[in-house]
Amino acid sequence: MFGFLTTPLHLFAAVSCQEREFFGLPTWYHYLLAAQRFQVNAQTGHCELITFTQGFKTTDVALISLAIVDILLRISVYITIGYIMYGGFRLITAQGDPQGTKAAQQTIWNALIGLGIALAAVGAVAFIGRAIT
Repeated sequence: MFGFLTTPLHLFAAVSCQEREFFGLPTWYHYLLAAQRFQVNAQTGHCELITFTQGFKTTDVALISLAIVDILLRISVYITIGYIMYGGFRLITAQGDPQGTKAAQQTIWNALIGLGIALAAVGAVAFIGRAIT
C-alpha cells in the first residue's frame, strides 16, 4: 500500500544532482540537496532521493517545507515589486490630482513595507534552512 515510500524518487532523468532555478526561485528539493540527501544511481544515471531508502528523517519534511515557504515568499517579493510599479503607474496617471497622488503614494509605501517584510522573511527562511542542513 505504501510502496512509494520505499522506492527512490527519480528526477526527470537528470544526469547530475544539480538544482535548476526558474526566475531565481529555488526548487522544492533545494535544502535536500544542501543536506546531501540525493545520490546518482550508478546503473541508470538518474538523481535519486535517498531519504526513504536509507531511513526517513523528520528534518527532511522540514527541509521540503522550508523550500516551499521560500518559494512562496520569493513569489510575494515579485508581487510587491509589481505593486510598486502599479503605484508608480497610478502616480503618473494621477495628473496632479491630490487624492489620486496621495492614493498612489500610499500604494507605493504599502508595497515598500511589504517588500521589506518579505525580504526579511526570505532571509530568515534561508538562514534556518542553512542551519538545519
